[in-house]
Amino acid sequence: MSFPLEKLLRPHILGIKPYSSARDEYSGKDGVFLDANENPYGSLTGEPFNRYPDPYQLEIKEKLSFIKGVRATQIFLGNGSDEAIDLLMRAFCVPGKDNVILLPPTYGMYEVSASINDIETKKVNLTEDYQLKPKDILAAVDPQTKIIFICSPNNPSGNKMNRHDIRTIIAGFDGLVVVDEAYIDFSDEPSFTTELHFSPNLLVMQTFSKAWGMANLRIGMAFASEEIIRILNLIKPPYNISGLTQQKVLESLEQADKIDALVQTVLKEKDRLSKALEKLPFISHIYPSNANFVLIKMPGAKKVYDYLINDLIIVRDRSKVVLCEDCLRISVGTKKENDKLIEELEKYE
Repeated sequence: MSFPLEKLLRPHILGIKPYSSARDEYSGKDGVFLDANENPYGSLTGEPFNRYPDPYQLEIKEKLSFIKGVRATQIFLGNGSDEAIDLLMRAFCVPGKDNVILLPPTYGMYEVSASINDIETKKVNLTEDYQLKPKDILAAVDPQTKIIFICSPNNPSGNKMNRHDIRTIIAGFDGLVVVDEAYIDFSDEPSFTTELHFSPNLLVMQTFSKAWGMANLRIGMAFASEEIIRILNLIKPPYNISGLTQQKVLESLEQADKIDALVQTVLKEKDRLSKALEKLPFISHIYPSNANFVLIKMPGAKKVYDYLINDLIIVRDRSKVVLCEDCLRISVGTKKENDKLIEELEKYE
């Protein structure tokens, strides 16, 4: 399909001259570095934090390229997926003029980022069972629509979206389609990264925060055509991923073969937790989940939420979210944490 990238970008973006950092000019590890006004004597911790990090995280991208089956030049790394979302808004959407399409209930940062950047949001609600409405979504597109955000597996419902429906939207829209796969490691669905080669208007987001257990480090991934990745690198802050974060990510990637076992442990606990919740008489429905959490429905969900808070058990009240009335979202914890939750809910009256 034809994807007019230059026409979709904000007019001034292609003419931006990026900040040229010292590490752009020389990225080797050996040498006498007198170029970046760093403290040559090191840090007070005694660790080598005095040097600026690789601005493009090339070593990580090379390892990810092998794991994800994409070229290193098709990978963007951000300060969480939220940075990629914000950069896409700034690259493609003219404030006060353009719009993006959101599909509630969905991840809240799409709307937050749009609001910060003065971008209109057009909303097409999911079906009652949290699936896409491709015809309605494409009908909502107008000449100012630049991005459609699809979360799959979805947050907060946990389900994967119908793959054919996603493909229909990608094929029917000449703007950018973002498929957010933050929870893909917990799903049996193949990643949409496998379809990048024939979908030039597709960008796939993933994260190290969930299955990889590195939420504290704040590092998200985006996969797209080399042209789109080049634009994100053009407008990102020069050193958006710290050297310490890069070091820890590289250490984790060396143990990538252990991720499947960790995921299976979480999924086993999710299954056990779901079966225990099904036995509780006040829970009316547990929605199918392809993520590391479950969405449950019950009368008076806010009251149950407050009850758990009093016992220092923190879940997420989603009662005020469209199509999630009287619902709580519960992340899968350790066996001990899940046992505590079940024990307290069994006492609830």
